[in-house]
Amino acid sequence: MLAGGGAGQGGAVVAFPARQPDQVGFAREELSRILDLYGRMVAAGQWRDYAMDFTRDFASFAAFKRAAERPQARIEKRPAMRNRQGLWTLYGEHGQVLKRGHDLSGVLAPIERRLVKAVED
Repeated sequence: MLAGGGAGQGGAVVAFPARQPDQVGFAREELSRILDLYGRMVAAGQWRDYAMDFTRDFASFAAFKRAAERPQARIEKRPAMRNRQGLWTLYGEHGQVLKRGHDLSGVLAPIERRLVKAVED
C-alpha cells in the first residue's frame, strides 16, 4: 500500500512493509507431491506415520517409521531462505541437512532414490 499527500499537496510517497502471514503452509501442489511420496514410502514399508507443523517461520512435514521415534525424514519450507540457499530443506534422521534447493522435486530426490530397487533377471 502507498500513502502520501493528495493531488497538489506535494506529499512524499511512503511504502508500508508487507504484512507477514500468521503461518507458513504448503500449497496444494506441494502437499500433493509430498503426500504422493509418503504413500509410496508407506507401500514400500519404509514409513508408517507423519506429522505436519506450521509456524510463522516455516512449514514442516516429518515422516516416521514408528511414531515414538525420531522422524526418518523432515521436509521444511522456509520462505526467508528463498533468495539464499533455497526455499526447501530435507533433513535426515539425526537432523543433518541432506539437501537444500529452490525446487521441491530436487530436494525430494534422495528419498525417491530409496524407492528404486534393482530388479534381477
